[in-house]
Amino acid sequence: MTVRRAFHVCLAILGFAAFAAAARAETVTVSSPNDEIVVTLTDEGGFARYSATFRGEEAVGASRLGLLFEDHFGFDRGLEISGVECASRDETWEQHWGEDRLIRDHHNEAAVTFTATEGPRRRVIVRVRVFDDGFGFRYETPKQAAFRKDVAIIDELTEFAFDAASTAWWIPSREWNRYEYLYRETPATEVYLAHTPMTLKTPAGAYLSVHEAALVDYSGMSLKQAREGRFKADLAPWSDGALVKTKVPFKTPWRTVQISPDPAGLMNSRMILNLNEPNALGDVSWVEPGKYVGIWWAMHIRDRSWGTDMIHGATTEETKRYMDFAAEHGFDGVLVEGWNIGWDGDWYNNGDLFRFAEPYPDFDIAEIARHGEQIGVRLIGHHETSGDVTNYEAQLDDAFDLYEKSGVRQVKTGYVADGGLIERLDERGIKKYEWHDGQFTNDHHLRVIRKAAEHKMSINPHEPVKDTGLRRTYPNWISREGARGQEYNAWALPPNPPEHTAIIPFTRMLSGPMDFTPGVFDLRPNEREPLRPDMPRSDTRSRVETTLAKQLSLYVVLYSPIQMAADLPENYEARPDAFQFIKDVPTDWEKSVALDGEIGDYVVVARKERGGNDWYLGALTDEEAREITVPVDFLEPGAAYTAEIYRDGEGAHYNTAPYEIVIEETSVTAADEIVLPLGPGGGAAIRFVVAE
Repeated sequence: MTVRRAFHVCLAILGFAAFAAAARAETVTVSSPNDEIVVTLTDEGGFARYSATFRGEEAVGASRLGLLFEDHFGFDRGLEISGVECASRDETWEQHWGEDRLIRDHHNEAAVTFTATEGPRRRVIVRVRVFDDGFGFRYETPKQAAFRKDVAIIDELTEFAFDAASTAWWIPSREWNRYEYLYRETPATEVYLAHTPMTLKTPAGAYLSVHEAALVDYSGMSLKQAREGRFKADLAPWSDGALVKTKVPFKTPWRTVQISPDPAGLMNSRMILNLNEPNALGDVSWVEPGKYVGIWWAMHIRDRSWGTDMIHGATTEETKRYMDFAAEHGFDGVLVEGWNIGWDGDWYNNGDLFRFAEPYPDFDIAEIARHGEQIGVRLIGHHETSGDVTNYEAQLDDAFDLYEKSGVRQVKTGYVADGGLIERLDERGIKKYEWHDGQFTNDHHLRVIRKAAEHKMSINPHEPVKDTGLRRTYPNWISREGARGQEYNAWALPPNPPEHTAIIPFTRMLSGPMDFTPGVFDLRPNEREPLRPDMPRSDTRSRVETTLAKQLSLYVVLYSPIQMAADLPENYEARPDAFQFIKDVPTDWEKSVALDGEIGDYVVVARKERGGNDWYLGALTDEEAREITVPVDFLEPGAAYTAEIYRDGEGAHYNTAPYEIVIEETSVTAADEIVLPLGPGGGAAIRFVVAE
């Protein structure tokens, strides 16, 4: 690691800092290591503002900075730059698991102190770090006489001013379905309140993504359009109206802007991870990437039920059947949902009935654990809370004790509740309702992560708070949902359209791994007869709008260190040739490279397995057929490879011929190109094996 702190280095990094006359605006400029991104901070007019350019063109216009407090003077006006500390860093660190094993953190930094000239003399530090792929900044309020220890933030004034003629890809925030919306492609002026990451393309052709990093002890940030092209930080409020309750000193999360000349460059950025703190858990060898199957899809297509009042899925017999299948085909674990008391009746609205250490009578967890240990397959736990966080936290110790005794090492948690309906009991026992991305729920997730670490367990939350790179600090935060996943193809109208998986790599996936649950082979599950006449079925228009080959491509395109083979065992047994790719593809990578793509149209990604020499490639398209030529120069020069190709066959179409697939082999080297014909809603998956 190289860290430089010296005045002459500040000059080299800042370029210009004027501190001479009090009446003159002070300016601090920080450039990226390659000098393509330049961030400027100023106190002109007594306001703290920043702006940014990319390759000489404006990327972010002059945008306001500041914080307001309930019982203290804020940082909104009457501010002047009173000091600057500068540094640069160029180091490489290793992930325990991830899309890349080694990550380079190369940035220039300035910590700019703004001091109030009116009222009590108070100060705030705006720390900005500028990388070759974007920049981040945060507020740091040090201990000072002007503040009592406890403070309540009632507004964050942070703005992001973009060219109003930009195009935006976004989902609405502060609505009932949390993050589970189809992405919209609109003029930026049509965005009203958006979750982050929000991705934009400027008229100059640059691609930007706005998000945040290291969301700790704070409320999640959405983007509210205040004026055309000018977005303001909009924090999820507490039930009493406060936005953030904290203590001085405090640091906010990083506000981030990733910048690239092309969409693939956004996917190749690791800036969010670099803005998080290193691993805080010590030895995390017990955190294990891998693949799993589960008693899950059968519930969504209504072959089985979560509760015992119909055809209960979570039985001892059914779990052992899945475990035997997993052992035969090399999967690590079996997820079981609906095993514990609380699922009967209206579980969506009765979260206080869940008992996390009490199995149903037909689920013998001790026998299942014994069977799993005997054949080398672990039970993957499941804790659905229905948003009742107080009920869950009261049982955490007992719940994790039971799982630890049962050999569980991964737990899927769930927070199925409408947005704004996370339940908690306050200190008087009065029920309050909070947001999924509010400060209370963010803190709850960290309490669960830390408690799980005490038991050497990893957590995969669904209906979660968005990822902000905390997997670096807490490597047992192994994946999460936080977007419209595969289950919408089982019962939603409309199901996920073909373009959905061509959008989320450039939006949701920029925040971190997603447990999308790919690998459905029966693409029309609702056209079958139900197992029992009284079992309700979804509309036949609810279906998987991809080809079979595209389902395989998702294992490479949509990154997660844990990947599910989501379909029923019998559907894989019916197509063993295509199933082979799912069995082969790893989930932990030495290196990942987004090769090409356009947002909402297509994407091509290559990844090299960790601890081996094989490469894997995934390519997929939207509803349009297209032929993609892929140079394979990412392969080792001079080596010969056998390319095992799974691609759309002639006439393949997500609507009319989804099962048309060609499985073939060819010899390639790094000097070659591969031509992939993709049908509408189609894809391709390739394994490159070093030739013997």
